[in-house]
Amino acid sequence: MAKIADKYFITDPWKVIERGFNPKYARVSESVFALSNENLGIRGYFDEGGSVDSLRGAYTNGVYDLENLPKSYRGIVDKTHFMIPSADWVKTRISVDGEVLDLGKAKFSDFIRELDMRSGTLTRSFIWHTKSGKDLRLTFLRFLDMHHGERAYQRIAMEALNFTGSVELTAGISFDVLHEGRQICFWGDTRIDISGNSCAVQSRTLLSGQEVFAAALWDIPGVCGGERHERTATLKTTLSLTKERPLCIDKRVVILFDGTEGETLWQNGQAALRETAGVSLDQALKAQKAYWEEHWLISDVVIEPDRTDENTAAVVAEEQQGIRFCSFQMAQIYNGGSVRHNIGAKGLTGEAYNGHAFWDTEACCLPFYLFTNPAAAKSLLMFRYNTLPQAMERAKMLDCEGACYPVATLNGHEACTLWQHASLQFQPSTAVAYGIWHYAHVTGDMDFLWEYGAEMLLQVARFLVSRVARSSRTGKFGYYGVMGPDEFHVMVNNNAYTNYMGKRSLEYAFETLCAMKTERPERYELLCKKTGLKENELRIWKEVADNMTMPMTDSGLIEQHDGYFDLPHIDIQSIPVCEFPLYDHWSYDRIYRTDMIKQPDVLMLFYLYNSSFTHEVKRINYEFYEPRTIHESSLSPSVHSILAAELGRMEEATNFFGYATRLDLDNYNRNTGDGLHITSFAMAWANIVYGFAGLRSDGDVIRFAPSLPVRWSRLRFSLTYRGRILDIDMKKERTRFTLRQGDPIELTVYGKTYELGAEGLVISAV
Repeated sequence: MAKIADKYFITDPWKVIERGFNPKYARVSESVFALSNENLGIRGYFDEGGSVDSLRGAYTNGVYDLENLPKSYRGIVDKTHFMIPSADWVKTRISVDGEVLDLGKAKFSDFIRELDMRSGTLTRSFIWHTKSGKDLRLTFLRFLDMHHGERAYQRIAMEALNFTGSVELTAGISFDVLHEGRQICFWGDTRIDISGNSCAVQSRTLLSGQEVFAAALWDIPGVCGGERHERTATLKTTLSLTKERPLCIDKRVVILFDGTEGETLWQNGQAALRETAGVSLDQALKAQKAYWEEHWLISDVVIEPDRTDENTAAVVAEEQQGIRFCSFQMAQIYNGGSVRHNIGAKGLTGEAYNGHAFWDTEACCLPFYLFTNPAAAKSLLMFRYNTLPQAMERAKMLDCEGACYPVATLNGHEACTLWQHASLQFQPSTAVAYGIWHYAHVTGDMDFLWEYGAEMLLQVARFLVSRVARSSRTGKFGYYGVMGPDEFHVMVNNNAYTNYMGKRSLEYAFETLCAMKTERPERYELLCKKTGLKENELRIWKEVADNMTMPMTDSGLIEQHDGYFDLPHIDIQSIPVCEFPLYDHWSYDRIYRTDMIKQPDVLMLFYLYNSSFTHEVKRINYEFYEPRTIHESSLSPSVHSILAAELGRMEEATNFFGYATRLDLDNYNRNTGDGLHITSFAMAWANIVYGFAGLRSDGDVIRFAPSLPVRWSRLRFSLTYRGRILDIDMKKERTRFTLRQGDPIELTVYGKTYELGAEGLVISAV
């Protein structure tokens, strides 16, 4: 793999640490130090701003604005939506003797910034050496309340080291924020109120008409003066510092986006602010630590090195930090508290990808929640159910029936302006069908399947049948003029992934509705009336599925799409590191001219439907496609690692794993500054449980085939499964399974089935 790490942060098992500030890494650090709590998100930008290069982004989940596009051909969207920055709630200005703090210009020392994954807090401290010769130690603390999604906290601690004197502080809340790409402020009508040591601002987006309420309450000694600007409210005070006696200023914040507007939202916001007034920052921080302690009881992954030599221990320490960072970010960005939200590719850490969610959610993120927070997994699927009408509208735009789920979206409508993606990629629709199957299969939640899943499956099946076509030469069905997961090949015919996922989606829809007709006839009748389902539709789904084209050679090698084997070959190792990411350095059409693959396409099938393919088929295809894959997608390394581990290629598996867990920490793709690769973090977690523990969740019972990398001596993690909590403790010579909670359960280890009960289970390695 041509990409290499760009190491910058200090390795620590529970923290991400930046010691000393390098302006060249400013945006990378802002992304890595981003905080979220599903409802709110904020990059790790400096509270005080300044001249340092920065993407000053604080976001409210679900808040977006619109852009009307020139009318084009049918099927191409004429309107898009995109996430915009919301209230900047840490806005701060500090001055001493007329000098304004600006780390891009000021003299400072002892700079350290830490993200603590056991408390969900970000701290930054340094000593400011002013032009007037004064030394002022400043410490900034911030966190987003994981129990109350509308709450946020900021603390500024000051300590005069060599003087007694005054410091001017101005702090506020501002909707006067620019969208990075468009350089426009998308906030219009604004209401402001300042009273004592609190202020409130409510603003409305320009076109989408969404309203957000933001308010803050300061614990500040002395009298504050208030100032109003067009979209900003600030409080200003002069603080008297005594040498070597620290002073703290706490700020409690409420940011509310609840679907109401006008006076109703204002009153709801004021009530939320009054509730916050009864909770001190220290009390909130105590509850915050308790939240994360409970999270790590289920979601922690512990890796121990095999040897004590310095090099091995250092590498494993990086992997330990990396996998915890991945789990931490996944828990931050989504916890199932709202079915109005999905998981954006960048989460709430940056504006790249416009905040949109993709097919990654069901294909890659869902397993993390299935085995750590099943209620959140259900909420993700409920987002798709609630946006089914938009998916049906999109299918009509493509001259099809049923439901075509969007390639990119925040609100259920298609937002992708690139027709070759929006009109040719069906991964979101088949991923939704797969996600429904995986959720019902793992959790056993049949009520969800009958109440919500069946309707989505029905409409996805209608779309797949209306979009499929029959070959005039072979008489078999296939999808023509499509783009598979690879994305480096457009307008291809019979993409293997698209065909196979279409086949399995149709089969599952057929099986579900047949079962529903027998087991829940009353629900089936209601669904038929609601959707106008005709009896012959199910027969057609089965016929198409049974006769779907699957391009496979006699040896088992699957051709990615018609004509792929004829494409010119390129040695991907010959591409210089400086040319990544390719989209930024190669012309768009140049990417399509070779057999280079962006991310797993054929190989993705072996991850999703592992039990349906033989070991030999997996081996042949892995050996053919892995050398052609450039891993331009952050999801790619983990899929390859999982398959490599299954095939016994542990060195490759381990190398891919290290890349996956530290993709952003070490800025492998040189684009971390745009925001974190959130969905890839879920795959890094899957890399542990599906890769090295060998978990497979597509059979009748869950299966394990533990295999440790050479440099590890131990791997420990936990899973939730159908009301149970399983602890897995892997060592070189054995694996111990412990049932921490729940009734006994059957599981398969190395192909043999056991019952796991209260006494536990110890299986020797093979």
